[in-house]
Amino acid sequence: MFNSLTKDFSLEGKTALVTGGSKGIGKAIAERLSQAGAKVIITARSRSSDANPDHHFIAADMTTPEGTTTVVKEINEKFGGVDILIDNVGGLTAPRGGFSTLTDAHWENELRLNFLSTIRLDRELIPAMIEKKSGVVIHISTVAGRVPLWQINMAYAASKAALNSYSKALANEVASKGVRVLTVSPGGTATGAMVGFLKQLGDSSGASANDIYKNLSDQFGGVPMGRMAEPEEVASLVGFLVSPAASYLTSANYMIDGGAVSVA
Repeated sequence: MFNSLTKDFSLEGKTALVTGGSKGIGKAIAERLSQAGAKVIITARSRSSDANPDHHFIAADMTTPEGTTTVVKEINEKFGGVDILIDNVGGLTAPRGGFSTLTDAHWENELRLNFLSTIRLDRELIPAMIEKKSGVVIHISTVAGRVPLWQINMAYAASKAALNSYSKALANEVASKGVRVLTVSPGGTATGAMVGFLKQLGDSSGASANDIYKNLSDQFGGVPMGRMAEPEEVASLVGFLVSPAASYLTSANYMIDGGAVSVA
């Protein structure tokens, strides 16, 4: 029984790419896939000082077509493609304050980072998966794509909502060709970026980071579990979804939010 279960979750012999894999959720996912036996490739603009030496690193700015070309060229030359693609790169870069504060540049930056970077990479790497009739693609989205907060993350939420729609369409297109596409939407997660964001909001209002988080979560009904997720908890879900144990799963958007979003 143990050996059977181990095989269901093993990624031995698989090659995985995690974009934005040097910190936060991406780093946790890269570690989780590596622990399951996958050969892991990560991308980021620069290599972190505590990077896992077992992970193959490619320096690239994924918001540009040139960055995608750099990554794909090196992967094809050194690995002949990937079996698992984790489109994780993304983030909130636009200012808060609502629609009147957002310029064309703000909208374009969010779309390049959170949406177009994924489309470009998928377009380059999925055809080889289709040719092999095997592959898994995970898009890392956010609960904000379902429940946006206009005063905090309007452009970010809209770009991730676009990602959710694209992910659903792509999954339905390639399901019969042996490729599974899934979306994972974390809620508040205790990454360095999130903690820094909450602290910044707190510093400007005189509130603690914990109070800011509670105030934000209360705006969409609160978090029944009463805390943020740890990056490793998100990584555990991703590790299951890319494994043989999840072979019949595709097209779905998995919310990992401590129960925050009450309507599916």
